[in-house]
Amino acid sequence: MTISDPSVRSPRVTAYADARAVLDHPLLVPEPAGAAAGAADPPVGSLAWLRASVARFTGDPQAHARRRARAEAGLAGLDPRDLRQAAAGSPVGADDRHTVVRLLAEELGLPDPDAVAEAVVTVCAGYFGEELDPARAQAADEAVASLLARTTRPARPARPARPAGKDGTDGTDGTDGTDGTEAAAQRIGLLVQACDATARLVEHARRAAPNGLPPGGADVLLAEVLRQDPPVTVLRRRTLADARVGGLDLRAGEVVLVDVAAAAPDAPADGAPDGPAPLAFGAGPHRCPGRAQAVALAAGLLERDDPAAQVTGAVARALDLAATWTAWDGRPLAVDDRVHTPHKAIRRIADHLVDHLAELEARLAGREPQPDHWHASATTTPADLAPFTAEDLDEARSRLVRLGHVWADRLGSLSDAQLDRSPGRGWSFRLLAAHVAGSLDYYAGAVGRPGAAAGPEGRE
Repeated sequence: MTISDPSVRSPRVTAYADARAVLDHPLLVPEPAGAAAGAADPPVGSLAWLRASVARFTGDPQAHARRRARAEAGLAGLDPRDLRQAAAGSPVGADDRHTVVRLLAEELGLPDPDAVAEAVVTVCAGYFGEELDPARAQAADEAVASLLARTTRPARPARPARPAGKDGTDGTDGTDGTDGTEAAAQRIGLLVQACDATARLVEHARRAAPNGLPPGGADVLLAEVLRQDPPVTVLRRRTLADARVGGLDLRAGEVVLVDVAAAAPDAPADGAPDGPAPLAFGAGPHRCPGRAQAVALAAGLLERDDPAAQVTGAVARALDLAATWTAWDGRPLAVDDRVHTPHKAIRRIADHLVDHLAELEARLAGREPQPDHWHASATTTPADLAPFTAEDLDEARSRLVRLGHVWADRLGSLSDAQLDRSPGRGWSFRLLAAHVAGSLDYYAGAVGRPGAAAGPEGRE
């Protein structure tokens, strides 16, 4: 076991394999620090109750499994693609923590997402065991109580509707004789755990790339930041019973510190499959269940900073996939409830670029946009079924690159006020750009790479 000093009470693990051994061990659980750890039957709706009720700080394996299943059921309906697009289209200027929680609350169907976000930010101050003065402790308790009232029974269905949980419930009511408060605690815990950590991930990414997104975009940047400068630097694990982990003998109650940055795995070689995952989201039975959603929100917030780059980046990704379509075998691909082919993907990509650009220009000119009455992706024409040749690829490059540049020039000419408080009816122009980028990813991803499993990367 690689540790900094085995003689100290809280050894620090600095090697990846040893860190995984600690995080994977069933007897090592996140430390329930502070007074809440020892609180007996804390009042329902208090901060102490929340910490005692969430899966994160639950040591008992059966209770943890039940609570984690509820948390995962709540996350199952939160499509990372939708969250990314919503974040990319959100207004600039707001606190990233507030934006992260507001978007999650909207997708969960909670009433008054802005009030939820304000309450969650207040709760974050003491959730991880920090000592609070009496005034802040009271504010945190009041915030938890307000969140409990909003999350016990959502006012409207989540968007999209959540599938059934692993225990057969719908993720809203308890199954252990409670009135749904335990299930509500898991939803509150997810919001609180996403709040600061996701905002810090965005902050670290902006620090790593002060001049904008690098080649490869937000995904490449975030992967590097999670490896080199994670938002969470230390993971604490308390031993439930005497245990031997690697070469270290631990007694019940001892705490082990996992140095997330020092224990980062080596980056995969160029062209190699993804290697071991960084530990910023933990590992083992107590790993963060919302990694995909957190990374999607962070990516969207980074892309929001430059909506023009969203569109040109999506064009580049689509053409990267299109470069492989000359090997298409002629069989249409069924994704969702539609049929997709290379020519149809190029047609739909160009349609989205043209149609929404026309909408943007009409609204800027004070005119009502003219809707497109074509049948769009519901129709597959004989031309859509034709082979995709090198000449077709060259034509697609010429057309789509220029359309992307027109979008970039127009978006670059607009102020933040015009992007976020856009004239006319419809989405803000920032959200419109995010939608266009997501649609391009969707249609190109539906065809994918010949020989690989097809599946959309975006959302129409």
